[in-house]
Amino acid sequence: MSLVRKIKLGNLTLKSNVWYAPLAGCSDLPFRSMSRLYKPGLMFCEMVKMDALVRADPGTFRLLDYTRDMHPIGGQLVGSKPQLAGECARIIEELGFDTIDLNCGCPVDKVTKDCSGSGLLKKPELIGEIVSNMVAAVDIPVTIKIRTGWDEDSINAPLVTRIAEEAGAVAITVHGRTRAQGYKGEANWSRIRDCVDAASTIKVIGNGDIFSGPAAKAIFEQTGCDGILVSRGTLGKPWIVDEITRYLNGEPPLQIDGAFLKKTLEKHLFYVKSYQTERKAVTDMRRVGCWYLKNEPKAKNFRDQLNKLRSIDDIELLVKEYPWNTITASL
Repeated sequence: MSLVRKIKLGNLTLKSNVWYAPLAGCSDLPFRSMSRLYKPGLMFCEMVKMDALVRADPGTFRLLDYTRDMHPIGGQLVGSKPQLAGECARIIEELGFDTIDLNCGCPVDKVTKDCSGSGLLKKPELIGEIVSNMVAAVDIPVTIKIRTGWDEDSINAPLVTRIAEEAGAVAITVHGRTRAQGYKGEANWSRIRDCVDAASTIKVIGNGDIFSGPAAKAIFEQTGCDGILVSRGTLGKPWIVDEITRYLNGEPPLQIDGAFLKKTLEKHLFYVKSYQTERKAVTDMRRVGCWYLKNEPKAKNFRDQLNKLRSIDDIELLVKEYPWNTITASL
């Protein structure tokens, strides 16, 4: 049986168990427009704060923009107030999302200071209360995303797995790092395996350091997880689900050369230009262009030029006229 396969989340059947993560400040509508071309089993909008959602903050609702061809798509909540969880879950459901996730993994201080994100790992019983309220409020499946613990002295991912399962969550994504690690060091996949062992009915999704087909195969085999969530590996590589699927199925890899990158960047530029203001589009394309070419030493000149440009038309011209034939290595 192929490691890449269909997976059920409650009453929702996904065509693939390779998913794309919600990435704050990155996985916007243009990013997801690119991602959906390669058909991940599920992708998410950026996380939204419960408090901002209930007060109908326009910027928060913009983070939840999606198009019909992006289904199946998930929304992700971040917050620590059980009394808001049900109402927020209903809002996400009414917006047409296929599933909803509770973020218990974000490590940044401005999120954890009120016990949100990975701060919830300090209060696992609170996770259960929040998830229960979400499950009771909606018909779409509820999932959660966690880290292995707050720090090395408080590894509690298996406990949280059991609590989430009892509260009615149908899947739990486990990032193999603690909050204290941030993104340093290596993800400890053995702790994801511990969550698989602790689970009864809840699906366990592995996350952390999945940047290639071989890494995807390794995390599946080492943990026995039901699926994988690719996070930073999607940046500048919207095709990574295709790369992973081809590798796991023994199929020839995509050939990524200069011509491919030019075509892909032009498409991403089109989506950004159609969605953002001029100023925001320029800022976004500087970041996006560097994502696509971060591992290509021959593209340093492109990156240098890109970061100096101040109009989207100039960026469009650079992408069109750059000598892409100088980039020949498959990335």
